[in-house]
Amino acid sequence: MFHSVSTAPPSATCRFDVYGLGNALVDKEFLVHDEFLRAQGIAKGSMTLIDEPRLVRLLADLHSEFGLKGRSSGGSAANTLVTASYFGSRAFYSCRVGADEAGEFYLADLSAAGVTSNPHQGVDAQSAALGMTGRCLVLVTNDAERTMNTFLGITAELSHAEIDFDALAASRLLYIEGYLVTSPSGREAALRAKAFARERGIEVAYTLSDSSMLQYFGEGVAQILGEDGVDLLFCNEGEALQWSGLSSVSEAAHALKQVARRFCITLGARGALVFDGKNFLEIAPHPVTPVDSNGAGDVFAGAFLHAYAAGFGCQQAGDLASLASARCVTQFGPRLPAKVHQEIRQQVLG
Repeated sequence: MFHSVSTAPPSATCRFDVYGLGNALVDKEFLVHDEFLRAQGIAKGSMTLIDEPRLVRLLADLHSEFGLKGRSSGGSAANTLVTASYFGSRAFYSCRVGADEAGEFYLADLSAAGVTSNPHQGVDAQSAALGMTGRCLVLVTNDAERTMNTFLGITAELSHAEIDFDALAASRLLYIEGYLVTSPSGREAALRAKAFARERGIEVAYTLSDSSMLQYFGEGVAQILGEDGVDLLFCNEGEALQWSGLSSVSEAAHALKQVARRFCITLGARGALVFDGKNFLEIAPHPVTPVDSNGAGDVFAGAFLHAYAAGFGCQQAGDLASLASARCVTQFGPRLPAKVHQEIRQQVLG
């Protein structure tokens, strides 16, 4: 049962609007066909964890048969924070990368997007060099569905040592990535960050990330939600139904009130359903021709967090998020070009 938490208000002199905690993965995107997924035994539309030998084999086959479409500094929460940053929020991201070319690329890409990061907080250079930066192979089929095969690498070792508590204390919102439940140290870091934020009146946002997290790591998700719940929850329709065990979005939405003060349920081409703490708000969709669904949920969360942290209401935040995510699926890659964000912001928020 969700319990209200009494906390002191956050400082009025926040240095960051959103502090994120999540995986650091270099996304490599490939345009593939269904036959390739079937031949490789890959479950379409979901995220599957893979080991290094499997990564090497898949990359060889993908480069040989399809060629690389693009790469970016990814991970669900990273995409969300980059989106918030492009809209104008001050963002900080705690993550862990290796001392390799992929890690250098990752940090440079985050910095170019205006996101502050401290990937080696509490970790010396020698131990960092022993780990390989994580990769996510994003396989996009002609129906715009995205399928992910993820090698966590050193991000699986993310722990509370990577949390910059000074930066978190100077933030308006804490955003926790749901994929952290796959790692015991990552789950512990999420719990430490949440407890720290609660003590200081910093609102906590959480994303369920993927149905597989509920299917295989449900106890970890429940542990992070805890008895005190979260202030803002993001999920899609399938995740809401799976979490609640109910058969309709309406029923699942009422059940989510037990663990979240406010929440967003994305509904794909039907828009989104948002609960603002008192009322349910139907967020209108923006009909588009989808090309790649990768990152749509992350962009939705980033746009919503930006507007929410800036003091706009949930209706306006939802409208911004709906338009941004719709624009995202019309192109390849998990996020929009930087220049597009101000156009979208002006259109919705003025």
